[in-house]
Amino acid sequence: MCGIYITNLPYDKPDILNKLKKISYRGPDNLGFNVIDDISISHLRLSILDLEKRSNQPFVYENLAITFNGEIYNYLQIRKELLDLGYSFKTESDTEVLLIGYFVWKEEILQKINGMFSFSIYDFENKIIFSARDRLGVKPFYYYWDGSNFEICSQISPLLNKSSIISSLGISIYLDCGYVPSPHTIIENIYKLEPGNFMKIDLNHKSLKVFNYWDLKKTSISKESYSTIKNKLHNLLVDSVKIRLQSDVPIGSFLSGGVDSALISAIASKHFGSKLNTFTIKFNDPKFDESLIADAYSKIISSNHKEILFDKDALIAMIPSLVKAFDEPFADSSALPSLLLNKTTKNHVTVALSGDGGDESFIGYNNFDAVKKFKKLSILNYSARKYFILKLKVFSKYLPIHFQNAFLIKDLKTFIIKIFIGNKTLLINRDLKWLSKYDKYFALSDNVFQNTADFNIKLWLENDSNVKVDRASMYSSVEVRSPFLDYRIVEYARNIPMKFKFHKNIRKIILKDILKEYIPEDVFNQPKKGFSIPLKNWLSNELKDDILKMLSNDFLNKVPNLNVDLFKRQLKLHLEQGEDYSKNIWKLYVLSKWYEKHGF
Repeated sequence: MCGIYITNLPYDKPDILNKLKKISYRGPDNLGFNVIDDISISHLRLSILDLEKRSNQPFVYENLAITFNGEIYNYLQIRKELLDLGYSFKTESDTEVLLIGYFVWKEEILQKINGMFSFSIYDFENKIIFSARDRLGVKPFYYYWDGSNFEICSQISPLLNKSSIISSLGISIYLDCGYVPSPHTIIENIYKLEPGNFMKIDLNHKSLKVFNYWDLKKTSISKESYSTIKNKLHNLLVDSVKIRLQSDVPIGSFLSGGVDSALISAIASKHFGSKLNTFTIKFNDPKFDESLIADAYSKIISSNHKEILFDKDALIAMIPSLVKAFDEPFADSSALPSLLLNKTTKNHVTVALSGDGGDESFIGYNNFDAVKKFKKLSILNYSARKYFILKLKVFSKYLPIHFQNAFLIKDLKTFIIKIFIGNKTLLINRDLKWLSKYDKYFALSDNVFQNTADFNIKLWLENDSNVKVDRASMYSSVEVRSPFLDYRIVEYARNIPMKFKFHKNIRKIILKDILKEYIPEDVFNQPKKGFSIPLKNWLSNELKDDILKMLSNDFLNKVPNLNVDLFKRQLKLHLEQGEDYSKNIWKLYVLSKWYEKHGF
């Protein structure tokens, strides 16, 4: 788990080292630098496997040099395959395995490896820069390309300079989503390599081409029995956890009150070989707190358990870290407790397992209940629904506003999309052409809940959840591994019959059945609270003065495409009349902090 940097721009070593100081937390154990031809290659190392200097990067083999961020979980299997072919190794690292694997198989190595990664390899014989990003976008990859010059990094801040210009499209997407999904960024002419893609820069021909090597495919629903599917899934989960327990540094697990982290922690505890360290966030507000359930889990699986209190003081203390760690604007407020969780975790372990990805593959979110309700509502055609709300106000005034809004959404696909981007917008002109690339994910299954899950994976998981986990963990130099994001589990889960995942308003049925083998059902069968914070109240109280200071007319008028008058009305209603516009206020507040930090 590290930071990568490679460029052919004519920066000298001090310039590059100054750039990398901005993200030095990604790799505090070693800063490597090499120049081959006119290519500068750097690497920030967080040592996890083979802690010796011999595994520092950039790493060179034959005509290849690599800078690599992440972990290849099945590297021992690939290493054996390469040994059988006659290749030898100087280290015990997955880096050397990846580089020799590329030397032997070129881009076909991507079909063999199971991991989270972003890397660049310079082939100095053929003047090719080969780069790739893992299937689900767990690890970040930013790049600049002007037709002949390139710059690649794990985060965007080292790529910024005095001539950087804010992207109006990036701002508009951010104001809808609260993040900027790949391939877009908040800055013009800087891009993200999309998950499941590799990129070739041919320096001889001054060309850049991007290729897809993995994506979600059309579902083929299993005909096997529930028992058989459950056993296969259980075995996959066990293997996914076990290969993520490989580490030469201390390892632990995040443990909330949910099914996913409980299952991962329970499996890890069984196979770890000693007492597992587990960590959870505690809130004073019982509406958000799951620490009592997590504590009960920890006693059952016999872990060394630690609680971290997240209160209003911790909130205020974490805001500067949020802006620094998430160097693109990022408005998922659960990033704040995530930062605190990782900061505390670092005092005990360097690697932590998490339950991220379980909700997406096994239909865990409340969103799926909303889709089920709208599916029933959509039996009534759009014209009739519209007439009911707009004309028959004597009836509609008794309906909650969110229910009225649902009546005015045209179809099921639009409803699903608006779950993630909001029904209302703060934009003067809302252009959703950027969403067209996601259309294909609504055609991979005949089941609307799977369509929702696929869209969730490709938009939200890759660009919100994975970004949150990466930035919050790396800011404290912690590596987080998510067994549910093993691509084998994602692929297998999509072909499990929906009735085994979501049926009669019960979500994650099959995961709960597996968890019963580790934790009694009466302990884990509790309402899910999610990893959220009491943002509405904090914005109106503890943060109110700073909100009013930062969200000045001067700042708001700088934001491209923002409907300033609409937002100011929402802000007033939130602060003075108790209406909840916390999501929009938080988006603009985070954006204002980002503007301030980067001098825009």
